Amino acid sequence: MYTLNADEKTSLVMIYTEASLVRGEVVTKQGIRVSTWLRTDGAPEYMHLINVQVLNFLGSQVRSSSYPEMFLPTAQVIGFHLVPPAQDSLDYEAGEANRTMQPVTVLLGSFLIAGKVRISTQTGFATSIATSRLAWMSIYEASISSPALPQMAALMVPMLVIRPNHVSFTITVDKESNPEN
Repeated sequence: MYTLNADEKTSLVMIYTEASLVRGEVVTKQGIRVSTWLRTDGAPEYMHLINVQVLNFLGSQVRSSSYPEMFLPTAQVIGFHLVPPAQDSLDYEAGEANRTMQPVTVLLGSFLIAGKVRISTQTGFATSIATSRLAWMSIYEASISSPALPQMAALMVPMLVIRPNHVSFTITVDKESNPEN
């Protein structure tokens, strides 16, 4: 079993890859803000996880496995978030001018994510995504479900990060701002 160093901590996270869902405790330095960690220069080549459960979606049936320790290549990660109720502060200022929340549905491997992305009020979603060139994008107020696992209740998270060039987006009508639809 792995023993943490004095300058390390663990945080329970969920990690989405093309073919699996990984749930485990990621090992980071004490001062790391886990929710935005993958956006930083300090993001590792391999994510060190302990007490790991993996759901594998390859093949005709979902298979589960557990491991005491895992090193997952960060390059394989498509989505990442803290497991509720844990959460970090959001990565934007609510009163920031010229920004709006655009409801979207994200198709990520075997998962559907209904949430919101923060975009400029001066451009539409298509322009925002085409010009941003971000390696990681935040999705807010996310509801995560899986048609491959209908028995799994939707998971609500305040924020997750995704690789926008590994997912597909659909624009969602916001019922609050457009009650006619």
